[in-house]
Amino acid sequence: MKLNRREFLAASVLPLAPRLWALVQGFKPRLARKDSFLGLHFDLHPQNDDTVLGRDLTEEMVEKILIAIKPDYVQYDCKGHAGYLGYPSHVGTPSPGIVKDSLEIWRHATARHGVALFIHFSGLWDSLAIKQHPEWACVRSDGSMDYNATSTFGPYVDQLMIPELKEAAFKYDLDGAWVDGECWAVKLDYSDAAAKAFKAATGISELPRSADEPGWLELLELNRRQFRKYVRHYVEELHKFRPGFQIASNWLYTTYVPERPEIPVDFVSGDYLGNASISTARLESRYLSSIDKPWDLMAWGFQQASGRRQGYAHKPAIQLQQEASVVLAQGGGFQTYYQPTRAGWLDDALISVMSKVGRFCRDRQEVCHKSAPVPQIGLIFSTTSLYRQSGRLFGGWGSAMSPARGLLDALVDNQYSVDVLPEWKLDEVIRAYPLIAVPDWPELGLKVKDIVTRYVRSGGRALICGAANAELFSNELKVRFIDGPKEDYAYLKGDEVMANVYGLWQKIRPEGARSIEERFRTHDSTRDAECAATLTLLESGLIAAIYGPMGSQYASSHQAALRQFIRRVVERVFTPMVRVEGPPTVELALRRKDRKLLINLLNSTGMQIAGEYVTGDFVPPVGPIRVSARLDRNPTKATLEPSGRLIAGRHENGVWAATLDRLEIYDIIVLET
Repeated sequence: MKLNRREFLAASVLPLAPRLWALVQGFKPRLARKDSFLGLHFDLHPQNDDTVLGRDLTEEMVEKILIAIKPDYVQYDCKGHAGYLGYPSHVGTPSPGIVKDSLEIWRHATARHGVALFIHFSGLWDSLAIKQHPEWACVRSDGSMDYNATSTFGPYVDQLMIPELKEAAFKYDLDGAWVDGECWAVKLDYSDAAAKAFKAATGISELPRSADEPGWLELLELNRRQFRKYVRHYVEELHKFRPGFQIASNWLYTTYVPERPEIPVDFVSGDYLGNASISTARLESRYLSSIDKPWDLMAWGFQQASGRRQGYAHKPAIQLQQEASVVLAQGGGFQTYYQPTRAGWLDDALISVMSKVGRFCRDRQEVCHKSAPVPQIGLIFSTTSLYRQSGRLFGGWGSAMSPARGLLDALVDNQYSVDVLPEWKLDEVIRAYPLIAVPDWPELGLKVKDIVTRYVRSGGRALICGAANAELFSNELKVRFIDGPKEDYAYLKGDEVMANVYGLWQKIRPEGARSIEERFRTHDSTRDAECAATLTLLESGLIAAIYGPMGSQYASSHQAALRQFIRRVVERVFTPMVRVEGPPTVELALRRKDRKLLINLLNSTGMQIAGEYVTGDFVPPVGPIRVSARLDRNPTKATLEPSGRLIAGRHENGVWAATLDRLEIYDIIVLET
């Protein structure tokens, strides 16, 4: 779309005026999102029955928030999933309940403080647009209309979404948009336009309804391709209209869409929530750290209790600090999400919590932000398995993610430093890792199998889990298969008791491999033993294989005995650069920044894992903790950050070691070598 002269001035010249005025007044310039670290997110999802939107919002309250928390950016609501706008509009449909223009108030205050202002904007999910234009709806497989998801094949994006974004961007001199309701909300489309495109691409006239029908995977990929086209279109249109306008499509290029970033979004972001949010943040932050794009993650400042009528409970500051640590330790930016009252009010108590969390993050920013990984264990994240087995277009994947999430948790709980490697990047980085971990994905794919095999043959080491992967690597494992994989009972020895690991197991007999662990049908370890794990020499490399569902089962149970079993197997093929002697709730992440080695130590003790325990206001400190690192020479300086305290370590026989008396939530040992 070409811009006429008036549009060009509106988009490119006029918006410079308030920024130039801000500079004249001595205000700080606003940071680009790629350089930002700390943010706040507020959304309300305006509704048709709202009556008091913005009523209690004042510039004084916004000033208080900005002074107390000092964010780099704020994201405030513009349009929620219901489709109503939260500002007076000539393009879309404002909520009838607007009392004050909240975006105008936030813009005035943020501009004075040099804080960037983004909007929360619901993209594909627009219920009102479908109500007003039923022909814009995604069509379900039974021919009925989806009442929430618009069709990526339809005109919604050009006739409503882009005009709304342009209007808001210009009207409020916005820095960008965080577009919600996107990859996780897009639906498989059976509209006439989708059917026509499918027939043109495949020659198949009848759209498949299930995985058993011809063309199922092709239909999924057609819809994915159309979603990419839709996002690229509005991103490029907004960039042309307003150069410098920064856009993220929520969860795009995270584990939800585990693809090489090719659409020109300016940053990657996602909001993690629910029970066991630390476990979720572990996986997401490690994945995002590998994609070579600016990124941040958003923690919800509140938690849903088990009983829905009870509603949400706000998290204390220490709980959010614990969640933030997981993100910061991987080099990312962090933001917190709150919902104001319908009238726009944020209570002083919440401002105080946000201020404590903000200071906690800022204290560590200089050390941890934009750090780089130190390759240790690389865990493979499989796009092929998710795209072929889940039946979904994109995430959230639910239990289909359990192989990766569970194995990552097991390795982290064993105090290994682990990076999550996207399938699309594997061949570029695999040789840097001393150990590659392959979760029990049901369909890893031949391409990844070949990459891993070449890596091992040339001297690499791999941990391969699961019955399906045993079959995939059958030629390399040097074992004989006895029948096919079978759902079976399996008891595995831990340090004290046995782990109960029911699931899909492959019965094998070692031939060129060596049996290193056993499984039993009951908790009687004196009889009926079967091989559970083998060690195989493959040319100059080693493979440790476990023939059952390690990740899936650890994700669902987190049994201590299973963690111990996995550690014994890993120790056969991997010697870590850094060892930690402390409770399994101490998490380790090795990173580098400015030529310094960062030993990130996180205390996940008491992390929230269930709806019956939605909040926690006490994290018990742990210690003493002994840390040892294999280093060629003694560090010239060792400090504990953020306190800056010097650490008295000893370097003997190529190993530097020190003991920390106490770990509160998150400290970083910084070694200058």
